[in-house]
Amino acid sequence: MYNYVLFDLDGTISDSSEGITKGIRIALKKMGIEVEDLSELRRFIGPPLKYSFSNFYGFDDEQCKQATIYYREYYSEIGLFENELYPGMAELLEKIKKSGRKIAVATSKPERFTLRILEKFGIRDYFDVVAGASPDDRRDEKHKVVEYALAQLGDPPLSEVVLVGDTRFDAEGAGKIGIDCIGVLYGFGTKEDLLKAGAKYIAPTIDDIYDYL
Repeated sequence: MYNYVLFDLDGTISDSSEGITKGIRIALKKMGIEVEDLSELRRFIGPPLKYSFSNFYGFDDEQCKQATIYYREYYSEIGLFENELYPGMAELLEKIKKSGRKIAVATSKPERFTLRILEKFGIRDYFDVVAGASPDDRRDEKHKVVEYALAQLGDPPLSEVVLVGDTRFDAEGAGKIGIDCIGVLYGFGTKEDLLKAGAKYIAPTIDDIYDYL
């Protein structure tokens, strides 16, 4: 039985695509790159910003830092709230909580933003632990965030832990730690990528998640 359930945030708990893509477009524009179609920027949802700016646009370390600053200027004031809780998510969290399991958030989003989003949706109290990226971004890769979350949960047996996420970065991060991953299909990843990255289960809908628990 999975007694500890970790959730990714973007694309798993909420649809954050509008705020993230608008913020990225503004950051890129300030860096001299024009992007009209926001759908092109959905690939930024999931991985750490440094990874995305570096791999998608060839930014060096300093450019990544500056682009991240531009992005967070917008996101902290506006983009944070351009975000919608997926229908049925609050009900799922309530069911898991009532079953006696421990619940945590494990996201590459900065922890301060994560807390504000959970409070905005009124779901903060469902989570025993909220683990996000550190202020200096040294803890931003998924496996590092998961390790941080597990430490706060008292380092439970890995066989009792599962991560719920929507992209290959979630599945890969879970694999590096040695825990199972439920890959959801209503977010921003694909079934093919999730399975290739090692997801043990695939949940097309939010209702399907509970079936695996």
